Amino acid sequence: MTGSESLAEVSGLTIGPTAGGPPVLLDASLSVARGQVVGVVGRSGSGKSSLAFSLLGHVRPGLERRHGSVRVAGLDPFARADARRLRGRVVSFLGQDPATSLNPALRIGNQIAEAVRLRSPAAPPGNVDERVEALLQSVRLPADRAFQRRLPHQLSGGQAQRVALAITLAGSPNLLVLDEPTSSLDTVLAARMRRLLVDVLHDGDRSAVLVSHDPVWLASVADDVIRLENGRIIAPGHPLMSPLAAIVPTQPTGVDAAGPSTGGRLSVKGLAAVHGRERVLHDVSLTVAGGGCTAVMGSSGSGKTTLARCLVGLHRPTRGSVAWWEEAPGPGGSAPVQLVAQDARGALNPRESVRTALMRPLTGIRRQPAGKAAAEAGRLLGLVGLAPEVLGRRPGELSGGQRQRVNLARALAAGPRVLVCDEITSALDPETGSGILDLLNSLRRTLGLTVVLVTHDVVAAARCAEQVVVLDGGQVVESGPADRVLVRPEHAVTRELLACADHLPPGLAACATGTAVGRTVESTRGEGKRA
Repeated sequence: MTGSESLAEVSGLTIGPTAGGPPVLLDASLSVARGQVVGVVGRSGSGKSSLAFSLLGHVRPGLERRHGSVRVAGLDPFARADARRLRGRVVSFLGQDPATSLNPALRIGNQIAEAVRLRSPAAPPGNVDERVEALLQSVRLPADRAFQRRLPHQLSGGQAQRVALAITLAGSPNLLVLDEPTSSLDTVLAARMRRLLVDVLHDGDRSAVLVSHDPVWLASVADDVIRLENGRIIAPGHPLMSPLAAIVPTQPTGVDAAGPSTGGRLSVKGLAAVHGRERVLHDVSLTVAGGGCTAVMGSSGSGKTTLARCLVGLHRPTRGSVAWWEEAPGPGGSAPVQLVAQDARGALNPRESVRTALMRPLTGIRRQPAGKAAAEAGRLLGLVGLAPEVLGRRPGELSGGQRQRVNLARALAAGPRVLVCDEITSALDPETGSGILDLLNSLRRTLGLTVVLVTHDVVAAARCAEQVVVLDGGQVVESGPADRVLVRPEHAVTRELLACADHLPPGLAACATGTAVGRTVESTRGEGKRA
């Protein structure tokens, strides 16, 4: 129920680059009443996160507040004294990547206890342990001592995000700012997290600003939804007039083998790998034809990322082999197998310009002279659909979609024949993600690249892949042509991935109806360790 008293007000807010240039947020105004949930939707780079961060008095590096005001509970979050009173107590933030909010060296029970002590200073010391247990139970996690002694790397992706949510709730905030809190999770865990967030948002008289790429979900949980486009609020109200189903194919459309088969053929046989003493891959085998695309799917903790790291030589397998060969030789001095990572922000040095990021592999790996490398950097940027002026910018000055395109251009600068793409669209809105997939298919046709697409996105697999491999518990549980696996799945894990997916094309949605199996939101102990 929406209250009448205003809790947060944004008035005429404009945020832009400190070095000058077009604003990323222009004359934005927003009001959040007590008990109200306001949804914010828009493409990557539309200004959603800048608007959300402003409620905590924060702007991204390289940006500045030019004019406008923000008030939360009558206080100015951009004023240092007011910010100390507000952050974590009145307004609290949860982002899409729990790795940025959890201390990797501190046990999770201690992290939650620290948040309780800092954000609830009046609480008696003896009540801290009880509060930690209550917070863990409220986000449907075990509260026993063994679980509290885990380190973040010992949690699955869904568990880590729920621990981050517990920390967000530690100060009993009146206003939650949630920025894409499910986008980094696989489809099964995202569905569970969304149901949990609905319960959290309906708990008491709490208000929220919920940023999401999914207007259908926003319309189901929010009292009001606004749409941002190029930094402007253009559409208050539920944005269901532009269904996202229009940007995905109406049936599985894995592209034909890309042009001439010049990409490297990839063969994996009997691969096994461990993390410490825990086995995370068991006898994995797959083959990708030259110029082809194979999608590797599975839930969080299934071993997808470990497999990707083994393919590019970043993780040493304990058994098995990874081999590639090609019919036509690639460019001299190249690195034939390259990884395109999920987190483009983390993959790019925040202090380096895009030009520097592209020049390093061109001059270091391919040993091109500076003049030729500079020209090639500009060509690669154009190849991934970015303007030349992006060369002088740093990652923090780019949108999520632009950073991922730069990340892809940097991989191409090494002259690869095989690209291993690890969840490259998971942090992007559907429209921007669709553009990245179209770009990937175009590169396959023009450059003859071989692609391994690690993803939990059923639509991405349908758009790009000829073959699909499904992992569960580090083992291949189903594999075959995409138009068979995604339309007539044989294994329960595949059916569950389809059942939890959003915005499925009709051909896939029909087979997913009623097939969710086994695990429930409350079942957390069965979630595997994140691979």
